[in-house]
Amino acid sequence: MKDLAYLNKFLIKYKWRLIPGIFFVIISNIFAVLPAQVIRVAFDLVKENISIYMLFNGFDRQELVYRIFGYSLMLFGLTVLLLSLLRGLFLFFMRQTIILMSRHIEYDLKNEIYSHYQQLSMAFFRRNNTGDLMNRVTEDVSRVRMYLGPGIMYTINTVVLSVMIIFAMITVNIKLAVYCLLPLPLLVLAIYFVNSIINRRSEMIQQQLSALSSLVQETFSGIRIVKSFVREDTIRANFAAESERYKTNSMALVRVQALFFPLMVLLVGISTIITIYIGGREVMNGTITSGNIAEFIIYVNQLTFPVISLGWVTSLIQRAAASQKRINEFLHTEPEIVSNTQEQTIITGEIKFSGVSFIYPDTGIKALDNVSFTVKPGEFVAIIGKTGSGKSTIANLIMRMYDVTSGELLIDGNPIQKLNLASYRQQVGFVPQEVFLFSETIANNIAFGNSAIGSHEIQQAAKDAAVYQNIVELEQGFETMIGERGITLSGGQKQRVSIARALAKKPAILIFDDCLSAVDTKTEEEILSNLGKNMKGKTSILIAHRVSTIKNADKILVLDQGKIIEQGTHDQLIEGQGAYFELYEKQLLEEEEQN
Repeated sequence: MKDLAYLNKFLIKYKWRLIPGIFFVIISNIFAVLPAQVIRVAFDLVKENISIYMLFNGFDRQELVYRIFGYSLMLFGLTVLLLSLLRGLFLFFMRQTIILMSRHIEYDLKNEIYSHYQQLSMAFFRRNNTGDLMNRVTEDVSRVRMYLGPGIMYTINTVVLSVMIIFAMITVNIKLAVYCLLPLPLLVLAIYFVNSIINRRSEMIQQQLSALSSLVQETFSGIRIVKSFVREDTIRANFAAESERYKTNSMALVRVQALFFPLMVLLVGISTIITIYIGGREVMNGTITSGNIAEFIIYVNQLTFPVISLGWVTSLIQRAAASQKRINEFLHTEPEIVSNTQEQTIITGEIKFSGVSFIYPDTGIKALDNVSFTVKPGEFVAIIGKTGSGKSTIANLIMRMYDVTSGELLIDGNPIQKLNLASYRQQVGFVPQEVFLFSETIANNIAFGNSAIGSHEIQQAAKDAAVYQNIVELEQGFETMIGERGITLSGGQKQRVSIARALAKKPAILIFDDCLSAVDTKTEEEILSNLGKNMKGKTSILIAHRVSTIKNADKILVLDQGKIIEQGTHDQLIEGQGAYFELYEKQLLEEEEQN
């Protein structure tokens, strides 16, 4: 229960749903116990009236006795019906308070987890896979809700009903009560044992279902690759194998469940037989009436559900505790990147790296080693280098997805850690290397970073990214829905929509992380020309592999193994005949061979 203690704050928050719910549980159980006593009186009345009826055999009064007897039975029947209706009414109120409380807490908990996810740093998302993150906010929260709703409700109901019934049995006849209750501990142990097996096999089924779902999702996500390599038969065989394992586990669970219900009925039946046998002897001894036997049989059957629910609730609590422990692990994870001020700052765009080194915390790879350079406001700086040289790391540090390991990163002369994070990022336009578009309209994707812009500005951003003509040629234009991960568009179109999204923010700093690789040379020149007009007086950083893309930059940084080995303008670097010159010559030769 230590892990579930985290939920106490929610129970306190919704105490005015929980407290009335407990009250309704108690009231509903009072109306559950009373019918047995009414039936006991009715049984005794039947016995007495039969004797009186036989006594007046042959007399006119026999008809009167019969009529009174009939009215009395009808009255008792209506009383039992009324008590059942009242119980049902309070059961409805019970569910409307406690179950609704659990739904409210589920809503709050999901929002809290999701909000916490958004505060966590990039390193956290590199360490944890998406499936696990989703599972904790969906499956684990659902299990916790089952504890907060049905778990709490049936626990209270079980305790209250059991106390009331056992008290009522003892007040009638202690001996008969003890004999009636003898098989119930065995029922509790049997249910707990069988439930443990059911839970274990349910977990196996859940894991197998996750594996099956992952296989299907991966197959459909990569359906083009599957078809291209003609691997349909292999994938189908893999799916059949996973399905067979799922079926095997499911059948094992069904076999246990098939044993569970007959066992339960058997033990309840034994209790009923004991009640009739011992009760019959007590009737013959004159300690109880025949109506008490009927009353006890009803009590025994009423106790069956609390006993069954005891094992079920125990299982719910165990599963909820395990799920809440998993949830707490993430909720107690502190974000590594935090905003240290609420002050909103307007940036001009000066960026200064001073002896910056960076090691990725999750892999231990040293991406940057003592890097120093300055980007003045309005300057166009390009970064080029081999794969793995640290280009994207510079972009991530400027976006403050990570903090530097050593050295200092200054924005407008202020350490980046001292800036309001949300305000700063709002003024930076970032086009990542791996383009991600949402399953939304093209217009909404472009306006993602600046929802306040109008359609004219969205269209202008598309024109500046050289994707306007492609969009208007689509049947629904800017209202075209982009499929999952932008599958509706080509690679180049996705990159240009991503560029338009960054331009629509009208940022003070714009970072292109090798985002022109999928566009042709003509389109690239058009984008760079438009960029020159739009970003005039604003800072631009362009990470690229092609020299042709960056030759007009105000400054070019050449990276190799996390270090700046050369920097200067295109002409200066060509004159230096170093690494940049070799790369330039190599790319020129490749272009000539292609032509």
